[in-house]
Amino acid sequence: MVNYNPKTWFRLITHSYSRHVLKTMLPALLFMAGFAAVVCYAILDHFDLTASQFPGTPAVHSLLGIVLGLFLVFRTNSAYDRWWEGRRMWGGIVNSTRNLALKLNAYLSKEEHDERAWFAKMIANFVFAMKENLRQGVQFSELEDVDDRLIAELKKLKHKPNGISAMLYTRVNALYKSNKITGDHLINLDKELKDFIDLMGGCERIKNTPIPYSYSMFVKKFIFIYLITLPFGFVTTLGYVTVPTVMLVSYVLLSVELIAEEIEDPFGRDVNDLPTDELAKRIRDNVREILL
Repeated sequence: MVNYNPKTWFRLITHSYSRHVLKTMLPALLFMAGFAAVVCYAILDHFDLTASQFPGTPAVHSLLGIVLGLFLVFRTNSAYDRWWEGRRMWGGIVNSTRNLALKLNAYLSKEEHDERAWFAKMIANFVFAMKENLRQGVQFSELEDVDDRLIAELKKLKHKPNGISAMLYTRVNALYKSNKITGDHLINLDKELKDFIDLMGGCERIKNTPIPYSYSMFVKKFIFIYLITLPFGFVTTLGYVTVPTVMLVSYVLLSVELIAEEIEDPFGRDVNDLPTDELAKRIRDNVREILL
């Protein structure tokens, strides 16, 4: 995620991300420039048509542009809602891990060094496992091994965060059975442990439920039809200025769609994705500070 000052216009305009977007769209922009140039040459030079012989239709594209703009606004808003909901879920994870650590710190005596160290490691392990589970798979090198069996047991499981959550439940129940915490303590701790699963499920819902295929397909199809017919609407009016005009319009429309594609899955490693790596490290530091 990019940290920036929204008031620095020049830095925002010249930021490296703008160059990244331009580089990504360059093949499409060059294709549109070449296509527009061919249309201009064919109509203006080869067939030598005038505005009266080949009347352009800029009014049609103006009306279509309004409709397409509404589609893109809805598309971008839908993608941003997914991004923001993901951020809310991770804000909940931050709060729940802190609350669980604070309650355990209050319930466990200072002499329970092993229990405190175990929970400090496993709470953070759950967050790191959840973070990578939303990507391509858990990175075991990020997990802190509490004993020789942890990694081996997790490798047998398909859903690693569920396994860690089950271990947390089992350990809390063992504290209750050994009279290290009371029944009231057990009920209080259950809320945070339940929140872990609820918040993880919310993130998985965002990850595993993409924008409906038909909607995404038709938005791209409308953009393509609009851009491919754009030179014909302005060629006899603007002449060869149609080429840079088409490139500018293509840049605007394609960049909006590209941004929507990037932020609709906010848990990856793209520039605009959520800073889950930093949040996970912050949670680990917070839990250690509270319990150790």
